[in-house]
Formats: sequence, C-alpha cells, structure tokens
Amino acid sequence: MITTSMTDLYASRTSSTAAIMARNEPVVWNDGNYANALSAGQLNAYQRDGFLLIENVFTPEEVAALLKEVVRMSKDESIAGMDEAITEPGSDAVRSIFKVHALNASISRLARDPRLIHVARQILGSEVYIHQSRANLKPGFTGKEFYWHSDFETWHVEDGMPTMRALSCSVLLTDNNECNGPLMLVPGSQMQFISCVGETPGEHYKQSLKKQQYGVPDPLTLSLLVEQGGIKTMQAKAGSVVFFDCNTMHGSSSNISPWPRSNVFMVYNSVENTLEQPRYGLAPRPEYIATRSDFSALEPLDSVNSQTPF
Repeated sequence: MITTSMTDLYASRTSSTAAIMARNEPVVWNDGNYANALSAGQLNAYQRDGFLLIENVFTPEEVAALLKEVVRMSKDESIAGMDEAITEPGSDAVRSIFKVHALNASISRLARDPRLIHVARQILGSEVYIHQSRANLKPGFTGKEFYWHSDFETWHVEDGMPTMRALSCSVLLTDNNECNGPLMLVPGSQMQFISCVGETPGEHYKQSLKKQQYGVPDPLTLSLLVEQGGIKTMQAKAGSVVFFDCNTMHGSSSNISPWPRSNVFMVYNSVENTLEQPRYGLAPRPEYIATRSDFSALEPLDSVNSQTPF
C-alpha cells in the first residue's frame, strides 16, 4: 500500500480513482519581467492557453542543417545501440533520441539559442537548465502515437520535480500538418493537475518511452478537460516553435500519411525548481531522461549569426 505525504499537493498514482486538483503555481512567473523575448499579447496567450506557437523562428537553412543532424543520428549504429535511442514498439526504427543536446554540437547550440532560451527565462522567471532533450521522429506510414499526458505528472512522480516551473519547446524540423501526427494540446488544461490511477512499476521508463501505461489520464477526465478547452493542433511550417507549459495536456496521433514528422524537443526547468527524490520510493530515472548531475544555469549564446546555420 502506497503512503503519501500530506505536503504533496500533486499526489498521483496512489489510489484506484482519478482526481482533478487546482494548480498552485503561476503559469508565467514574476509577471514575465525576467527577460524580454515575448510581447504582452504573447505572454497573455501563453498564460490563458498553456502554450504558444511562434512561426518562422528558424530559417530554412537552419532547419535543413538541424534535420540533417537528426537524420544522421537516427541512422548511426553507434547511437542506435545506446540507451538514449528509443525504438518503436515491435520495431528497430528509432522513435526518439534522448539527451541530444549533449550528443550533438548543433543541438547543443540550439538549446542555448536566444530565440528559445530567453522565452523560457521570461516565462519561468529565472535562469534555466535542460531537464530533458530529445529528437522525436515520426516516419511516414509507420510513426506511432504519443498518448495524452501531462509531462509534469510524470516528472513529479518519477523524477521528483517539485513544482510546475518548467516548459517544453518543440522545434519543428519538418512541416507539421493535419495528417502527419502533429502535436495536439488542450487549451486551459495547465490550470488543473490530473491525478492518475495505478501504482508505478519499477523501471517504468523502459516501457513508458515506447508506450506509456501509467501516468495517463482516464477517459472521463480527458473528456471533461476537452469539453472545457477543446483541442488545438499545432499545424505549422518547419522552423516554427511550440512552447508549452509542463502541465498542459497533450499528445499526438500516429502518422499514416506519407509525410514524416521530425521535431527537436527541449525541456527547460527553472534553476529554482531542481529535482528532489522521486515519489513513493521509486529509483531515479537515468540521467539521459532526467538531468541530476548538474543544475547549472544554461548560458545563452551571445548572438545568432543567420549566415552560419547549425
């Protein structure tokens, strides 16, 4: 029987019933005054919806250089044999490559790019570090879905992230259209924490990175969230970026179209929100999934030279 601390405002996977809990932290910290990357209108949209799509952030040349690196890594046998490379269920095709900012110099630069990191600093109201990074590949015809979930629920339970002071950004390296499994988000869902059903097995990450079974919301709760906020699909051209709150409910469908979908995914966490021990006696997940070795603030690049792609 799992016991929970009375001080855990976001207890999850502890009972046979789901629950909806109010968020206890701001979505935009320190009134968005820590940096000056987004306009007041953009900040208000992010506060309201829990996400923001910004188009044409990166040039076609930059996108082509980054996509070339991701494709190369996905075909590199030395990388495919690493724990960081996650394959599709029932296949050897690479689904995700984790810790890409540490494995690839171009993506390391991307993580520190002012067009990304200053948005994170402004929203989170502090300096930031990379909690997790990955390249997500969803090839044409065979790319599998990512089921509905809140990242914070997993990061809180399995990694010990204390509060909702993190965000993700997805850099689109291919066009994301209505047919190739674009990211789907539920507007307003960031304001409610969904406590999920089921006790987390040991080393759950080995299975969940292929197909998650624990930490997913029940159909009734999902229906309530969608009735309130609807669903928005992030359809945009390559070079666009989606920023979304760590607690925003999201997922994506499988890709049965001919068009591949590839994105680079960065998770920025506040240096004031570093990881504690995982909940309920779980062992910490590996470093490539959840950074623990170094919480130092990530240093932004001084400038962007558009003539020198990644």
